Amino acid sequence: MHVPKTDSLGAQLREWRTRRRMSQLDLALESEISTRHLSFIETGRAKPSAQMIERLATQLQMPHRARNALLLAGGYAPRYPERSLDSPEMQAMRAVVEHVLKGHEPYPALAVDRHWNMIAANDAVALLTEQVAAALLEPPVNVLRLALHPDGLAPQIVNLGEWRNHILARLDEQIDASADAELSALRAELAGYGCEANDNAEYHRHGIAVPLVLNSIAGQIRFVSTTTIFGTPVDITLSELAIEAFFPADAESSALLRRLGGA
Repeated sequence: MHVPKTDSLGAQLREWRTRRRMSQLDLALESEISTRHLSFIETGRAKPSAQMIERLATQLQMPHRARNALLLAGGYAPRYPERSLDSPEMQAMRAVVEHVLKGHEPYPALAVDRHWNMIAANDAVALLTEQVAAALLEPPVNVLRLALHPDGLAPQIVNLGEWRNHILARLDEQIDASADAELSALRAELAGYGCEANDNAEYHRHGIAVPLVLNSIAGQIRFVSTTTIFGTPVDITLSELAIEAFFPADAESSALLRRLGGA
């Protein structure tokens, strides 16, 4: 479900309230206003202040981009700027991102935007892309498409079915939280690739992380991954930026990665 920026303030509030499975009473109580007042806001009979819009958006856990749209619909200036990481104002933050990625070597790490397009990566990511079709590495590189496309990593992933389900589940959570139509289209594309029978049941184990088991040119490597986001950012770009870091899941994988990194 996508909330167009041209929708009225009330329509957007109703969409997000429905998405969060909150009744008018629930949202009113959480926002410390009367149900009557909230009803008037949603029907356009009352004009809320910018502070009230922010309060409602906070209770609805709306992302920064959607909050700007809500403020615009209410007749107020957007609160959260959006600047490219390549802009002069963001050079310091770009340096921080690249420092984090470089510090993770010899293990792969990359930074992605809200649509999973790769913004930056360390040298170790080349290990993941060495057998990928060149067309998939043309900018902008979408890392989820890279992972599941038949010409991407998919043929090398031992537990492809498990990893595919993991990726689709993460996308479902992100779509539910953001109401992003482009992510919905990406999910439909990824789900359409299907899954070949190169999924080894040995790796279907319940644990704290889903492993990525990869047959690389140098040998089989088992990874677990973590996602890092920036806390309380006031810029849309930073609020939507994530760093995906891959760690070796066992001693053999660690030794292999360190040997490859040293080489």
